[in-house]
Amino acid sequence: MKQWHALSATAQDVLIAAFLFTLGAVLYLAGIYPMGRISTEAPLLWRFAILTALCVASVLRRRMPATALAIGFVPLAADTLLGSTVPIWLVYSDLVYAAVLYGSRTVSRVTAAVSGGLSLVLAVAVWIAAGDWHAFAIAIAAAFAFIGTPVWWGLQVRQHKEIADAEHTRAQAMTLVAELDRRAAIADERKTMARDLHDVIAGHLSAIAIQSEAALGVSGTGGLDPKVAGILASIRSNSVSALQEMRTMIGLLRDDGADEDIAAPRTLAQLPILVDAARAAGITVRVHDALNGTALPSAVDQAAYRIVQEALTNAMKHAPGQPVDIDVHARDANLVLTVRNPTRARPAEAPLDDSAKRGLMNMRERAVALGGSFVAEPAEGRWEVRAELPVSAY
Repeated sequence: MKQWHALSATAQDVLIAAFLFTLGAVLYLAGIYPMGRISTEAPLLWRFAILTALCVASVLRRRMPATALAIGFVPLAADTLLGSTVPIWLVYSDLVYAAVLYGSRTVSRVTAAVSGGLSLVLAVAVWIAAGDWHAFAIAIAAAFAFIGTPVWWGLQVRQHKEIADAEHTRAQAMTLVAELDRRAAIADERKTMARDLHDVIAGHLSAIAIQSEAALGVSGTGGLDPKVAGILASIRSNSVSALQEMRTMIGLLRDDGADEDIAAPRTLAQLPILVDAARAAGITVRVHDALNGTALPSAVDQAAYRIVQEALTNAMKHAPGQPVDIDVHARDANLVLTVRNPTRARPAEAPLDDSAKRGLMNMRERAVALGGSFVAEPAEGRWEVRAELPVSAY
């Protein structure tokens, strides 16, 4: 069955025509082809010629059903003049079925009506010519078998196909409506998230930036310690930078697909800004970047920056004043990120706080989401964060 459906419509019609010709030839050669009492003493060569012409018309049964039916009427008429035979009516009944099923709605209705009318006319003509009601009964039975049955069956199959097509169209429409509803729900949720981010986090960041700026203004007149002033400047710089990224994220959440001027997310190209902010806070940061400006996939580049940012933040928080080493290089189609810092002695009963756990969890999730790996553990008296992100997969 699968092989049959894999064939083209033309190939299927050719095989059907060949089968009908073979069946008709067998009936002719077996001598079981006459219909009724009408003389069928015409040479078999003529019969085969008429059958061949009708089977050639049958090749167009699906692509041009109305044309095939009209062409096939000529050999049917010739066969009727010589004496109607079963093979010819079998082939022509298939053409009637094809016209009802594959033709347009108008062709289907006209074929059904004309076939019924002609069948009745032929039956009456046979009755008048033979003068016997038995011949009329046989003609009616033949018309029902070779015309009525194909028309009825073609109409039934056509109706089922139209119902199936209508259900398929309805299912597609329902799928489209569901997709639109899903997108609308996502858009509403994104707008809600953007509003919450703006009302809560962005407000706090703005307050930090304003207060640190005010503190710097006061220190300018009071002679504040330069280290403290540097820390305040770093706080202000980081808060302003975080506020800008937060506004970028809010813009992305509210973006409905229009072409808006929204800043790009941070990547490793902005790593010097992050390092300068840490150094301004009094942290010694050593960076070894072996990429030399190599272009990275966007997803990998953004995740790499966030991992380094989180690792550097954790180092500054849990080992303040300790130097931090950042190493970025490529190896075996992977981007390798390593952040190390000396660890401070900590009581064994003092576990990591929730913020540290969330930071490690976020870094691990970023790496795993890209198909990479993440390790954070002490090594030789230093705390080491190591992430490998595949580049070739993108």
